[in-house]
Amino acid sequence: MSERSLTDYIQGHAERIERELAGCLPEEWPVPGVLRESMAYSLLAGGKRMRPILTIAAAEACGGSAEAAMPVACAIEMVHTYSLIHDDLPALDNDDYRRGRPTNHKVFGEAMALLAGDALLTHAFYMAAKTARERGVDAGRVLAIIEDLSVYAGPRGMVGGQVADMQGEQGLTRLEELDYIHLHKTSDLIVFSLKAGGRIGGATDAQLEALELFGTNVGLAFQIQDDILDIVGDEKKLGKQVGSDEKLQKVTYPYFIGLDGSRAKVERLTELGKAAIADAGFPKPERLLQLADYLMKRDH
Repeated sequence: MSERSLTDYIQGHAERIERELAGCLPEEWPVPGVLRESMAYSLLAGGKRMRPILTIAAAEACGGSAEAAMPVACAIEMVHTYSLIHDDLPALDNDDYRRGRPTNHKVFGEAMALLAGDALLTHAFYMAAKTARERGVDAGRVLAIIEDLSVYAGPRGMVGGQVADMQGEQGLTRLEELDYIHLHKTSDLIVFSLKAGGRIGGATDAQLEALELFGTNVGLAFQIQDDILDIVGDEKKLGKQVGSDEKLQKVTYPYFIGLDGSRAKVERLTELGKAAIADAGFPKPERLLQLADYLMKRDH
């Protein structure tokens, strides 16, 4: 498959996900208007939509469909968006811009930003449940997806990583400490995205293990690439200021092993992830392998 066809694949699914997200909160629900507005402001602010796209690609790799995977794809984007809203708050990273626009709390205030994040996280579980009710996926698989979402987004996963990141601002001294932050704050949602897609597509236990290994390695590579781009990236492409890690005195991969070492680490991790997929007997693994390369080479 050509590079252009991958671009079309990403763009096409991103547009579909965008439409699905826009209609995910039923109009007939009596939700306060300002809450709807605050949720939509961040949820529909664009972005790469890579986590939901990975969910779809994993489902397709196992012989499943994008249609069946769509509610969970939307759910993971809600969880990701809630984490960004909260991460940008003054109590955490205190960021003014996200995806080229003022952060949620700059527009709606801190209290509403907190509540919009809470609403997105909660609504994600509603969306995941729809996979059984509306898309015909076996209820046992959907229950496993919901359990995974609780684990990977919760205290053992992303939230635990965020706490470690906050504590790490006091000074990290070992690379293993940074790995813990990256693996849980970033990789865990990517692992969830892939395993959820795999479950929807009917993955075997061995294939689920391969998706977990793929997600762990590619997710860590993704965050290291973010560390690199925070130093050398283009602010216009990134939609936010570069140098924020240094401003916040955060210790990153380039701090420990330099830019060249970080780039080499991204490449090694990507190859390890791809090897796990190549050896697991997926019917249609090509998109996952292409997406791994795309993430490694991204500039925003």
